[in-house]
Amino acid sequence: PREKIVITLPNGSEREGTSWETTPMDIAKSISMSLAKALVIAKVDGELWDTLRPFEASAKLELLDFDNEEAKKVFWHSSAHVLGEACEQHFGCNLCHGPPIDDGGFFYDMGMEEGSERKALPSDFAPLESLANKAIKENQRFERLVMSKEDLLRMFAYNKYKVILINNHIPDGTFTTVYRCGPLIDLCRGPHVPTTGSIGSFAVTKNSASYFLADANNDALQRIYGISFPDKKQMTQYKKFMEEAAKRDHRKIGVQQELFFFHELSPGSAFFLPHGTRIYNALMNFIRAKYWERGFEEVISPNMFNVKLWEQSGHLQNYEENMFSLSVDKE
Repeated sequence: PREKIVITLPNGSEREGTSWETTPMDIAKSISMSLAKALVIAKVDGELWDTLRPFEASAKLELLDFDNEEAKKVFWHSSAHVLGEACEQHFGCNLCHGPPIDDGGFFYDMGMEEGSERKALPSDFAPLESLANKAIKENQRFERLVMSKEDLLRMFAYNKYKVILINNHIPDGTFTTVYRCGPLIDLCRGPHVPTTGSIGSFAVTKNSASYFLADANNDALQRIYGISFPDKKQMTQYKKFMEEAAKRDHRKIGVQQELFFFHELSPGSAFFLPHGTRIYNALMNFIRAKYWERGFEEVISPNMFNVKLWEQSGHLQNYEENMFSLSVDKE
């Protein structure tokens, strides 16, 4: 039933509203339109909450913009959905998993059609950005829908990855949420920005390979990375920062100084030249001397391990995109 409620802001001021009708966005607009425009996500009684989702009862409200770390994660998660929409249209793929990244940005994992040898390439970046910007221009609303597990299994029957995720994480007889933006409907707890139009700038940054559920025994997937911001100025600043960082990349500087080089015959491993070898040996001698000073003894362990070790340690689940891996009999 709709009834009068009171919304309390962090400064202690109160706003009146109506349950199941008044939204955090309504409260933001009642304060100022600039606040509403900058709004990314709300917190209702400490819980992240869609800005267009009505209050269910009287509550404490926080309004978060992009400067807030939790809001950034929501913003990039929403941007991942836009990337997913673009990937479905461009590749005709089955989407798997699309989270924000701790270091900034987001990615989406996807499986190509059964039997397809197609892989994501840098030449796909521009078409993906074009499709994403089209979705942003359409200002598609993020719509939250609550569905039963049974309905979800019917909805995603075409996508084996979603079926596995549903069966693994949603108990029988329970409900969870999906979010719709434009033609994309994706399994997701949310919350999200109000509309795709909240994304002021969007870029695809790189691609890589991954495994479903970070397990080398499962299907190999394609992963696309992206970055986004509320305005173009922040994107320009980000790209400039990345350009400057690339100039300071030790891999590039080491080659320029003729310390080492890389070759496709041994990807991920450097070939040390004479000057680089002298530096390497000096560092190793220094380290060994410190070992002996402190009473340690040396052992030599393998350079490569079965993926099971990294699954047990948690490294694969958290750092897979930065790990060098080889597929040997799917191990």
